[in-house]
Amino acid sequence: MTVNTLAANQPVAIDVAQNLLLESHDLSTVQVESVLGHIMQSQVDDADIYFQSTRSEGWSLEEGIVKAGSFSIDQGVGVRAISGEKTAFAYSDDVSLPSLKSASAAVREISASGGAQSVVADQQTIALAAADRYLPLDPIASLEAPAKVALLEKLERLARAVDPRVKQVMASLSGEYDVVMVQRADGQRIADIRPLVRVGITVIVEQDGRREQGYAGGGGRTDYAYFSDEVLTRYAREAVHQAVVNLDARPAPAGQMSVVLGPGWPGILLHEAIGHGLEGDFNRKGSSAFANRIGERVAAPGVTVVDDGTLSGRRGSLNVDDEGTPAQQTVLIEDGILKGYIQDTHNARLMGVSPTGNGRRESYAHLPLPRMTNTYMMAGQTDPAEILASIDRGIYAVNFGGGQVDITNGKFVFSMSEAYWVEKGKIQYPIKGATLIGNGPDALTRVSMIGNDLALDSGVGTCGKEGQSVPVGVGQPTLRIDGLTVGGTGSGSA
Repeated sequence: MTVNTLAANQPVAIDVAQNLLLESHDLSTVQVESVLGHIMQSQVDDADIYFQSTRSEGWSLEEGIVKAGSFSIDQGVGVRAISGEKTAFAYSDDVSLPSLKSASAAVREISASGGAQSVVADQQTIALAAADRYLPLDPIASLEAPAKVALLEKLERLARAVDPRVKQVMASLSGEYDVVMVQRADGQRIADIRPLVRVGITVIVEQDGRREQGYAGGGGRTDYAYFSDEVLTRYAREAVHQAVVNLDARPAPAGQMSVVLGPGWPGILLHEAIGHGLEGDFNRKGSSAFANRIGERVAAPGVTVVDDGTLSGRRGSLNVDDEGTPAQQTVLIEDGILKGYIQDTHNARLMGVSPTGNGRRESYAHLPLPRMTNTYMMAGQTDPAEILASIDRGIYAVNFGGGQVDITNGKFVFSMSEAYWVEKGKIQYPIKGATLIGNGPDALTRVSMIGNDLALDSGVGTCGKEGQSVPVGVGQPTLRIDGLTVGGTGSGSA
């Protein structure tokens, strides 16, 4: 076997994966290669076998009491064969040679039909190590159970200490240790060890019979040591701040107006309203508002949007995607011009382009799809204070709640969880009940000012597509967008 390591400490991923996913189930690399070779004899265009073992846990605390605790182990194998636009897929939670053979027999029924020339699996398998975007840590083993509960109790105490109006606190903690290995038809075998942690806090405050709620949290591809006292204090203060601000919030006005979006998490609007429309499968099928628009202006000058899976330790980052393709930074929009889409291997082949390291799947029981990693808009040159000062009458949206998007036309509706009414460049008062209504491609053309304060979210994002959920990151600098429609319940419109 030829071994090509891409990073000094990453051969551990290959060793751990082979031991956990193959040897412990009496499987050998030779047997796996043989099964894959058997599939390729059917004259398919491509095939792969995806092994996965995941340990995960979750803890929740409410009013000082542990309300829930869970621990799960899931493992299995997914076998895929591709011919043209057709895909055959089978999976099993039984990692064994008989289950592999059964799955391969199921997918082998697919026949080649006008696809690319078939590739026979290389007998000299190459074991590739991934890059070092995160360490192969086991978060679950990084802290004993009593210490995990103590962490949540500390978070509750910190929140209650911020403001006496805090009446209720709910805190949660989750961790995951994910080991994956892909055997590809081109002879490569790639492994990755993916840690993931997250802490969240929800507070309810009360004043004069009025109750409001706030949330904060974060995490990334690391272990529980990430949650220092400083980090927990920041989460507690942010959650309480959001709730307290809304105690004095007035009904939001409605109408068309300029909106300033704050940095960081408001990038979720970019992710939903624009990012999904830039996924390759939607554009190949012509169902995206961005289909067949490469090289065209789709956004205002200065707008540059990237998908970047290479950021160290970020929630959406990957060493390699779920097809074994190295993650990369992909420029989607550059200075307002559409440059490309994010791709998995299957869609890239059909579109005649290179994969971008965005083939992602929820688990071995799901097919890979083109999915975002960390998607954000690059910073501009303008001071955020100058952007806010430029608003005559409008809204400053600091944080967002949920939203809905139709990728076929880019239309979106987002609720604002923390927002302020602005007049003559000054914040007047907080507002609530505001929704942002618009069209993603159109909204991009209305960007008139871009801040120099690019920020990424704190590490809480989860993206859904075709019933699959994967962790993602979002981000942006402060933005001014003109002529957006705001839905509100206030008596006076803007």
